[in-house]
Amino acid sequence: MAEDKVHNRIAVLRADRKVSRRELAEVLGVHYQTIGYLERGEYAPSLALALRIAAFFEVPVEKLFSLEEFPPLI
Repeated sequence: MAEDKVHNRIAVLRADRKVSRRELAEVLGVHYQTIGYLERGEYAPSLALALRIAAFFEVPVEKLFSLEEFPPLI
């Protein structure tokens, strides 16, 4: 069975909060390139990392990550 791609809204929330990849990575304790990999869907986060990212943005994890593409915000 093929691995499911994990879609996310990290870039959208990051831009909304004016947080750089480096700043987010520092808060989360990961390398800044990890944030780029996550945003591009090249890397699926662990459950712990997904929960830490959701907590940082103060949103439920299911509002940030999905196995299905998110509809456009506009």
